[in-house]
Amino acid sequence: MNTPRIRRTGYRKPAIALAASSSVLLFTACAVAGGGDTRTSSASLYREDITVGLLLPDRDTARFEKFDYPTVKREVAALTHGKGKVDYANAEASVSRQSQQFQRMVSEKVDVILVDALDAKRIAPDVREAQDAGIPVIAYDRLAQGPIDAFVSHDNELVGEEQGRAIEEALGDRASGSNVVMLNGDPADPNSAQFKKGALGELTDKVHIVQQYNVTKWSPVVAERDMNHAIRSIGLRNITAVYAANDGLAGAAIDALKKAGATAIPPVTGQDANLDAVQRIVAGQQYMSVYKPFVDEATDAAELAVDKVRGRSIEFDGLTPDKVDSPTQKDIPTRLVPVIALTQNTIRQTVIADGVYTIRQICTAPYAARCAAIGLE
Repeated sequence: MNTPRIRRTGYRKPAIALAASSSVLLFTACAVAGGGDTRTSSASLYREDITVGLLLPDRDTARFEKFDYPTVKREVAALTHGKGKVDYANAEASVSRQSQQFQRMVSEKVDVILVDALDAKRIAPDVREAQDAGIPVIAYDRLAQGPIDAFVSHDNELVGEEQGRAIEEALGDRASGSNVVMLNGDPADPNSAQFKKGALGELTDKVHIVQQYNVTKWSPVVAERDMNHAIRSIGLRNITAVYAANDGLAGAAIDALKKAGATAIPPVTGQDANLDAVQRIVAGQQYMSVYKPFVDEATDAAELAVDKVRGRSIEFDGLTPDKVDSPTQKDIPTRLVPVIALTQNTIRQTVIADGVYTIRQICTAPYAARCAAIGLE
């Protein structure tokens, strides 16, 4: 797989978007600096009857339904005084269904499409069809191939680096020669290659990677099967740590280890800060997750989508200071949102501080004692 090459080139906007005022400020900046399209009519610049198509990949990843879609919907409404709307579809892990959903949005002539592609390569014909119809496409969370207008995601290589460093931290002096099983993400997802690259950059020559698996469609069922294979091949007691690329894979790995008779779970990484993963971290079963402020990501994506429809220069507006190359396109304007390692020590200042979860939601009866033990009460 071709790993996207990212170039960080400029100013980064603060994480929380100032939705109510950003559009006016950006228009003013363009007018003063000459960066905007002066041919665009004032009616277009302040258009509010905007339809944003939002295509998300699955329901297994809790954040998509619980945070991403509601945030995009709320932000589009805020930017358009309640007149804009979001046409939402979830592919439920089906590439063909996502293509059908994409084609429907093109035929219904939405104004812009935000797509989190299940398969970066196979979505390319749909992206080209949208371009031919005059509909801009912004790749969301995962980089899509084809002529996209912008890319909004997190620093995915840094995600892998945080995961790799966490394994080193958890193992300490035992790291050298330790046996690590890697459960990587879906090979059709270009983010998977970046997560893996970042993790290997931290782990290579520091631990012994005894088995690697690429988990098709990020399926927990497939991940548990792969973990069972690793346990049979290596032996339960010989597995020192598990690199799991996201929380769904982490939960599957932990289930497999428990069913195999593990009384103490080795360090297991994750990503996405799913509620069940945070609870596993509290309980000491999952060592860490990576918190990606997805509310910030969704907010930025909605703002980019609305500004694109209104004819502002995405290159100029400060929301896309980075560049990324896909196998089909170079210098894609890119916005990368920072990530944070989530461990027992950082739960309060991440998902709780940002209002993602409350202590009450995390510290339900099965976890109350452990929450109290780590000062989470």
